[in-house]
Amino acid sequence: MKYSLILLGLLFASWCVWSGHFDNPFLLSLGVLSSFFCLWLSLRMKIVDEEGTPLELGILPLARYIPYLGMEVVKSNLTVAKIILSRDLPLRRCVVTTKMGPKTELGRVILANSITLTPGTVSICLDDDNISIHALSQVEADEDIAGEMDRKVCELEGAR
Repeated sequence: MKYSLILLGLLFASWCVWSGHFDNPFLLSLGVLSSFFCLWLSLRMKIVDEEGTPLELGILPLARYIPYLGMEVVKSNLTVAKIILSRDLPLRRCVVTTKMGPKTELGRVILANSITLTPGTVSICLDDDNISIHALSQVEADEDIAGEMDRKVCELEGAR
């Protein structure tokens, strides 16, 4: 029930942000109706659960993690651009397997997706507590494996 209420609130908030109509009661009622319709469809498809709405993360840790991930994506983009634009193309591809810090399944998936989102690295295998990463250069793999992103995801899931 709580997931349905949260989804309904998020749907209506999203409708309000995208429509920009706050003063017309008729348009607001259409927004409420469309939000309820989308909720009904989601419940009928059985996609409203704790996996689709991870409440255990919290808004504040997520608000700290998203800018960090954005900066990592920008830094990785610059690193990959340097590799591609250099004359000698200094690729040192490697696959590294390391232990993950996150204990929950959601934390592991967030870590794997975060690594894949950063250009030049791809998470290729998750086994129990280990993750295999393919990187364009050893430096990128070392930075991911060094644990900064791993520590940030552990903070995000609350498992320090």
